[in-house]
Amino acid sequence: MQDKLEKLKELEEKIGYHFQDKTMLRHAMVHSSFANEHRLGKTSSNERLEFLGDAVLEVVTSEFLFHKYPDMPEGDMTKLRASTVCEPTLAYCAAVIPLGEYLLLGKGEDATGGRERDSVVSDAFEALIGAIYLDGGFANAKEFIIRFVLDDLEHKKLFYDSKTILQEIVQSRLGQSLTYELIREEGPDHNKSFEVCVKVGDVVLGEGRGRTKKSAEQVAAYHGILKLGEKQE
Repeated sequence: MQDKLEKLKELEEKIGYHFQDKTMLRHAMVHSSFANEHRLGKTSSNERLEFLGDAVLEVVTSEFLFHKYPDMPEGDMTKLRASTVCEPTLAYCAAVIPLGEYLLLGKGEDATGGRERDSVVSDAFEALIGAIYLDGGFANAKEFIIRFVLDDLEHKKLFYDSKTILQEIVQSRLGQSLTYELIREEGPDHNKSFEVCVKVGDVVLGEGRGRTKKSAEQVAAYHGILKLGEKQE
């Protein structure tokens, strides 16, 4: 029990927010697999907090984009908001903490790599936002979102649009198409890891690793963008 309390204190330090109600933070870390395994009941997992946090995140992000990009049309703001609050982006933000280390998972979910699974950590990230909102109000939730989601937004946008951006760069400069090749695949079916490279002809622009081929390609494309950017300087 003491170890779990220490872990929660450590998490509070990392997120820069200290809960008045510590049970609220613990609730945000309870995955449904843990609740089911311990027969805690349907409302004992973090799913309701995730529902609330998702709404708070959307409001804060909408307000932020509205003021940051005063000349941006509604349609473009909608697309940018969608890419900002999507599962891969939130998983990326959660990894900075890193939130996966603090989750309460069932043994099966833990054994199959749940702490690194985008869907699990992104849901927990939204649950954490919901918990902060209930414990400390809108201002504290907003401060957390600005710090961990909306900071360095251009960099995050570059990463999550990396495949499209790299394709546009290569076509405009070289008039060629990209190909992605699987270098290696490791691990059992339930917990695989992929390594991919992106190439123009026979030239490797970047390599990346991920839990899925798609995420590995995304990382490879991002490294390709950085490599081409260095060549231009």
